[in-house]
Amino acid sequence: MPPLSLTVLGTASPHPGPGRPCSGYLLRGGGAEVWVDAGPGTFAELQRHTNPARLTAIWISHLHADHSADLLAAVYAFAFGGLTPPAPIPVYAPPGAAHRLAGFFGRADTRFLSGVLDFQPLYDGHEVRHWNLRLASRAVVHDVEAYGLRAECAGRVLAYSGDSGPCTALVELAAESDVFLCEADLDRHGEGEQVHLTPEDTGDIARKAGARELIVTHVGPTLTRDIATARAAVAFAGRASTAFEGATRLV
Repeated sequence: MPPLSLTVLGTASPHPGPGRPCSGYLLRGGGAEVWVDAGPGTFAELQRHTNPARLTAIWISHLHADHSADLLAAVYAFAFGGLTPPAPIPVYAPPGAAHRLAGFFGRADTRFLSGVLDFQPLYDGHEVRHWNLRLASRAVVHDVEAYGLRAECAGRVLAYSGDSGPCTALVELAAESDVFLCEADLDRHGEGEQVHLTPEDTGDIARKAGARELIVTHVGPTLTRDIATARAAVAFAGRASTAFEGATRLV
């Protein structure tokens, strides 16, 4: 079994399109399988690659719906759809995730979820290990509480930006990574707080971090994926590619 692999489940922003779910990835390494972000449509795609009941953990970067809404589909599958996991699956997510999910059921009490999901709050510097896979989270700049992920296994490193504006935390998160999976949502910045990245931001952060490879994802409607990747590649001056649904690659 390869030490670390990434399967792209969805990349769309801010809503799913035909054949293109929102943000979601399957990370495998060290005997663990982790669903990273649960954008709309990704739970169906997850089932193409694994039995969701076998998941080791779920990791959610932030609570915007295009990164978290398919937790609802997972609850229906796990609780009512015959995909019940042998034990509650740990869900590493920003505080409030369980209450937001319970709200879909009109419930104020989250205890009914505990039979299938075990919510554990993320924070800056959060670390957890599942077998030989280490997951470390860093707070990044966004318009809600948000985190990037650094996954390490057998000497290989994958970094994932989640949604973020330019910040030093992203450079530190992706430092010397083998693969940096990074959003490039915007064509250009508008006025006010910068809460997403342009392709040039993406490439510049990858270059400063010394990442060995950049994968561009979460490209917004003002760009095409090809254009975003080409622009990021110029700023990166290194190997850059585009995240496409269904693709699996070794890290």
